[in-house]
Amino acid sequence: MAVETVQRASGRGIWGWMFFDWAAQPFFTVVTTFIFGPYFVSRMASDPNTGQAVWGYGIAAAGLVIAVLSPILGSIADQTGPRKPWIAFFAAIKITSLCLLWFAAPGSNLFLIVALFSLASVAAEFSTVFNDSMMPRLVPKSEIGRISNIAWGLGYLGGMIALIFVVTCMAGSPETGKTIIGLDPLFGLDPKLGEDARATGPLSAAWYFLFILPMFLFTPDAIKGIPIGPAVREGLSELKSTLAEVRQRGGIFRFLVARMIYQDGVNALLALGGTFAAAMFHWSITEIGMFGIILNVVAIFGCWAAARLDTALGSKAVVMIALVMLSVATIGVVSTGPGFTLLGLIQLSPVDSGGLFGTAAEKAYILYGLLIGLAFGPVQASSRSYMARSVTAAESGRYFGIYALAGRATSFLAPFLVATITAVSGSARLGMAVIILFLAIGMAILIRTPYPADQPVE
Repeated sequence: MAVETVQRASGRGIWGWMFFDWAAQPFFTVVTTFIFGPYFVSRMASDPNTGQAVWGYGIAAAGLVIAVLSPILGSIADQTGPRKPWIAFFAAIKITSLCLLWFAAPGSNLFLIVALFSLASVAAEFSTVFNDSMMPRLVPKSEIGRISNIAWGLGYLGGMIALIFVVTCMAGSPETGKTIIGLDPLFGLDPKLGEDARATGPLSAAWYFLFILPMFLFTPDAIKGIPIGPAVREGLSELKSTLAEVRQRGGIFRFLVARMIYQDGVNALLALGGTFAAAMFHWSITEIGMFGIILNVVAIFGCWAAARLDTALGSKAVVMIALVMLSVATIGVVSTGPGFTLLGLIQLSPVDSGGLFGTAAEKAYILYGLLIGLAFGPVQASSRSYMARSVTAAESGRYFGIYALAGRATSFLAPFLVATITAVSGSARLGMAVIILFLAIGMAILIRTPYPADQPVE
């Protein structure tokens, strides 16, 4: 690969780019994982297993659309040049879809609501493709791992702040109508009607709109290329040649295959882990929100530590460490239930002490959650820097499109298998166990992948 010199962007430009993660994360934190998703599964659906199945199918459908279109859009973007118009277009779709989640009252049509969520997920991922492809133009490759992990840490900080706001000021107990700090929910929200969870859609939309503005104002973009019509033709032609080229770049191909598999497991764990706990322990919005806050606090420190480790040890080492931690945590999560952990090898007291996480099994689940919190930021941030260190700025759009494809090509598969096995067996635990296979297979391929990935395969 040709040697490339990158002029470092201004401090404001780099911070503007990093704040995209801050802007985007509350959607994943309060909507997908910890508040709206568990509400959908446990209160909108007729029973939790049906809810988890429908939610899993919605995630799978979004993943399929993302897998097909991401590399196409990335190649077209390389031809048109600037990424910001694309980000703005998909931001409008995401914001609109999130605002409409307010109408997800109990008893509403499950498929209509999950379609809105899936549309928001697709728009969020496409925006991320274009934002990620800006990274190689901002700093030299030696700094990419640091800013990638810091940006991811900022994202978790933003998600945690949004989650704390929801738990303390919006999420009320259906019994008392009060929040965890004894306040009436803001805006007159009625917890009995699920309005506290439904409001997370508009809240995430407003947060996203406000905090992507620094990226638009300060972050340098690529120079303008050719008009959109010719760009589509050139982009599709280039995509075809790029897909053939990837097969010849053995290290990059192997990395993309590994990421395709392990990221599928990571995505499923993040999307379904909160709903799994909510259904098993009958957690309220307050409890699932507190669980999310704990994970996000740990995730911030995980990303900041990974920013140093990525520079010292390299992105591959950070990804491998994170995958081992996620595997151990997932084994713990799926083997824990009321009164036991590790599938009964360790018996736990079933006594509920009252208050938050009152049983021993819930506390064990929290401990496994801490491992997830430490690892799920670095595995994604350092995967992103692994890719950015392996391509040039000029080819970043099409390769980050293929990178998104690798993260989503089979992303429908893990949620689909989790949902299907859950529906067929009637056991959410058995369904969730599928995730372990994806993490293990991804690690087995990654361990033999060169770093950076553009190096020759041994």
